Amino acid sequence: VQLVESGGGLVQAGGSLRLSCAASGRTFRTMGWFRQAPGKEHEFVAAIIWSGGGTRYADSVKGRFTISRDNAKNTVNLQMDSLKPEDTAVYYCAAREYISASYSAPSFDLWGQGTQVTVSS
Repeated sequence: VQLVESGGGLVQAGGSLRLSCAASGRTFRTMGWFRQAPGKEHEFVAAIIWSGGGTRYADSVKGRFTISRDNAKNTVNLQMDSLKPEDTAVYYCAAREYISASYSAPSFDLWGQGTQVTVSS
């Protein structure tokens, strides 16, 4: 079982990018996105409950980012609009077997390899 991210890149401030995460072999009850900027800890970005589609966002991205799932492809997407230079980071897809009110990084069991997002000013 693995998570494979795609869709990162370089974009100017105000632009958009779409990240995708393909989960091979199975589905998970909760899937999410985290990011890590140089010298910083993993930061929660967004999460989605696979059954029901409930979502949760960090305040810093609320209204700009949208997380969604594609049941047929077993993928989770992160649409990022109105990007800012402070959104620059390596973005990681993560998954766990359960639903919880906590969205801390240690609460997620499986991680992808990460994809770089760079927003220029």
